[in-house]
Amino acid sequence: MNYHNVQFEASYGTSSQLPPSDLPEIAFAGRSNVGKSSMINKLFNRKGLARVSAVPGKTATINFFHADGIRFADLPGYGYAKVSKGEKRRWAELIEGYFAQDRDLRVVFQLIDMRHPPTADDLTMIDFLIDRELPFVAVLTKADKLSKKQREERLAALERELPCADQIIKIPFSAETGEGVDAVKAIVAEIERDCAEEAREEASRASMDAREAEKDAGGYADDM
Repeated sequence: MNYHNVQFEASYGTSSQLPPSDLPEIAFAGRSNVGKSSMINKLFNRKGLARVSAVPGKTATINFFHADGIRFADLPGYGYAKVSKGEKRRWAELIEGYFAQDRDLRVVFQLIDMRHPPTADDLTMIDFLIDRELPFVAVLTKADKLSKKQREERLAALERELPCADQIIKIPFSAETGEGVDAVKAIVAEIERDCAEEAREEASRASMDAREAEKDAGGYADDM
């Protein structure tokens, strides 16, 4: 993928506004202030692509981008306490509404602050993804803030703290140093290869169907 080709599409505040799922999609999810916007900007090497805010909970919409035939969905950050209950309900409806739709979702990058145990909201989100059998990867943000010893301790603790931890891919990530960018891009590249193979198979099936239709039409003409 040429990450420089990324284009912002649009932002949506309710699930009823969301565009149809006409491209393979990759979603980014995580609590407020976990570093989601910083990760997206680092991944695409585009400073202002996802707006980084000093105010947690600022992303209250689903923001869509696309590059080389794949759509990326930046989901609202959850878990920020200093918003109204009504706004929290709207965010929950928006996120749940997104996942409830029949979208061609290939993976969710679920961000967790590596410095701390997963929050109750993080665990709820992970349980939701597991229950829905949605493919996801745990991206452990702010890895550069930990010493080597602290990192080892947190990785060991996550094996106890996360449900089905042994089945979850975990990627330590830093938007400051670039650690983890290549690992994330490798997953995106694998999705690209899968999509290309699916497109080839679909084209082959369409070609075979067309040939069969021509043969059937020829046989019908001979019978006449």
